[in-house]
Amino acid sequence: MRRQGFRPWSRLAALVPVFAALLFAPRPAAAQTAPPPADAAALAAQVKAEFLHAWRGYKQYAWGHDELRPLSREPRDWYKDTPLYMTPVDALDTMLLMGLDDEANETRAYLDAHLSFDHDIWVKNFEITIRILGGLLSAYQMTGDRQLLAKAEDLGHRLLPVFDSPTGMPYMYVNLKTGATGGPDMGAPAGQARRRAPRGASNPAEVGTLILEWGTLARLTGDQEFYDRPKRALVALFDRRAKTGLVGDEIDVDTGKWLGRTSHIGGGIDSFYEYLVKCERLFDDADCGRMAKATLAAANKYLADQRPNGLWYGEANMNTGRRTATVYGALQAFFPAVLVLSGDVGRAERLQTSNFRMWMLDGIEPEELNYRTMKIRYPGYQLRPENIESAYYLFHATHDPRYLDMGRDMFESLVRYCRTDDGYTILTSVVTKEQGDRMHSFFLAETLKYLYLLFDPQALDLDSVVFNTEAHPLRKVQQ
Repeated sequence: MRRQGFRPWSRLAALVPVFAALLFAPRPAAAQTAPPPADAAALAAQVKAEFLHAWRGYKQYAWGHDELRPLSREPRDWYKDTPLYMTPVDALDTMLLMGLDDEANETRAYLDAHLSFDHDIWVKNFEITIRILGGLLSAYQMTGDRQLLAKAEDLGHRLLPVFDSPTGMPYMYVNLKTGATGGPDMGAPAGQARRRAPRGASNPAEVGTLILEWGTLARLTGDQEFYDRPKRALVALFDRRAKTGLVGDEIDVDTGKWLGRTSHIGGGIDSFYEYLVKCERLFDDADCGRMAKATLAAANKYLADQRPNGLWYGEANMNTGRRTATVYGALQAFFPAVLVLSGDVGRAERLQTSNFRMWMLDGIEPEELNYRTMKIRYPGYQLRPENIESAYYLFHATHDPRYLDMGRDMFESLVRYCRTDDGYTILTSVVTKEQGDRMHSFFLAETLKYLYLLFDPQALDLDSVVFNTEAHPLRKVQQ
């Protein structure tokens, strides 16, 4: 905005000496104006130490349960009082990668002896697949412990009924004992009102984020059904995309009709994109490659949004491609990693710049913001890994040290704001930094694993594995 009474030309002569002094003044050394480059080895050691801090808190206060509430020092189980040992299963391959052999051996022995799926409980197929099935398969491939594979196969058979829908797309919930299936209402906690939704209501992420784990199980056991059924579901979903190439955010697996027509790359759709790309890499599946190319092209055409403050991906109507919202957040931050895997490194770098801008807005990323106004819409932080994951993939692809610097800054934020005396916890607000009381199992499975591998990439050859969406590394199995 111009200010009245300001006449720049009348003062130009007087300012020339000032400009000259600024232009030719000696510049301070870079080390005086910018932080030193990240010391990767030291940071890897620090990440390992923080993993042990979190793991020991879990062991002290929540051993034998799914998760730790680090502030109240109490356990938390997902399903009634029947633990499925989410944190030990999720954390096991991280221990193995970090060389924490004593902790890994103790954990593996405990799971061998205690983990069972013979329970009359309703579980969410998507979450159990990515966390438990993926974790067991990864740990088996790293250790050769056949008890882990046997448990994975037993779990796979118990989950199979989810695919018994008219379209072949899976129901959201299944009872591990009876094989009965159900929709979103099965996930309502006791005493809460049930959601009024069709029994077959689901979303692209829950339909399309199964092929890596189930396909690996098929290769390891020789049971082709474990590959064919999630592949059929993936194709059924892809074939119902709009003419734009976009998918919506809710679909009825009984009828195949879309219940929600908002398209985006966030929660409920996100890993659908991821698994198409990774399916081709892990199984040499040309169909998955074809579908990945088509869906990514649609996302880049209709959802990508280049703004003066960077590249973002917003929301659009699946049928028209018309922009409906400028919403982006922690879950969308995975997309640079997918772009790297698809070969689009330049676009991935631009999007990761926006990711990091979002992280630094308040010193740690919010769950969701309006990227047009840069105002936070939901201020929580759930210990999510996606921003770090993308920095890891980009460092692997480019070897640019700025991604190490990003990782260092994000790690320091976690230590500063989320560390507790007995672990790490979520934030209810990244603005006030008020802590919640939950340490998600994926913090040990993903967030700390990606940080460690970013700083110590020699710990795992990324080109030899494909990570599932819970960061469990899966290796190609020859048929």
